[in-house]
Order: sequence, then C-alpha cells, then structure tokens
Amino acid sequence: MPEISRTAQEMVSGMTPTVRSGEFVFVTVADPALAASLSSEAISFFKEDEGMSLIIPVETARGASLSVDQPMRCITLNVYSSLDGVGLTSAVSTALGDNAIPCNMVAAFHHDHLFVPTKMHDRALQILTVLQDQAARDA
Repeated sequence: MPEISRTAQEMVSGMTPTVRSGEFVFVTVADPALAASLSSEAISFFKEDEGMSLIIPVETARGASLSVDQPMRCITLNVYSSLDGVGLTSAVSTALGDNAIPCNMVAAFHHDHLFVPTKMHDRALQILTVLQDQAARDA
C-alpha cells in the first residue's frame, strides 16, 4: 500500500490531478430495473431517497434517453489521502469556487475525484496544478 497523506499540506502538495478520458453526466432514476441496467456503465452511484443517482458516460445516458445537458469531465486527485484527512476538499473547492468553476466532489477509498463542467475542465486543471505547486513550495 502506498504512503497515505493525512494533513492538508501533504494531500494538496501531492494531489497530482489528471483528467479521466470521456464525458460524464449525473443522472437519477427511480426505476430499479433501469438503475440496474445502467450500473454496469456507472463510474459511481449512490442510493438516495428519491432514487438511484449515477455518474455515467454521456453516451450511456443518451442511449437510455436521459438528460445530457450538463456534461462533466472527471479530474482525479492521485494522492492517497486518508479517509479521516481534513483540508483537501476544502482547498480544492475553494480554489475552484474563487474562479467561478462549479465542482462536484466524489470521495472514494483511494482517491478523490471532482467533476467540473466540460467547458471549464482545462482551466480547473490549471488552477489545481498551481494550488499543488504552491503547497509543495510551502512544505
């Protein structure tokens, strides 16, 4: 297992953001059969009271006649951050928010992933790279 970053400084200075290929959309479906059929294509899902929320490729959503009006790109933060670490989400969302870039964070076991509008993903990646460089200099 790689070394786990626990402090905000360690997590931000080591985040090494990369853009995942493809475009994704957030969808919600109340029909369990449709949710099951989409789940194999989903990169993430969460059961909510209103139905199953999934993050799926745009092409999958189109094929199921679901809305694709908010396509997003996924930026993975390649640092192994502790599940009880404090500060990474705040630093990332603040940096993007200060630049008027919406950000939807998804934390998984190994990495954090953020979803930003497709048209803003290049700028978001630049901002995150600058944030990482600043944190590394301050270390």
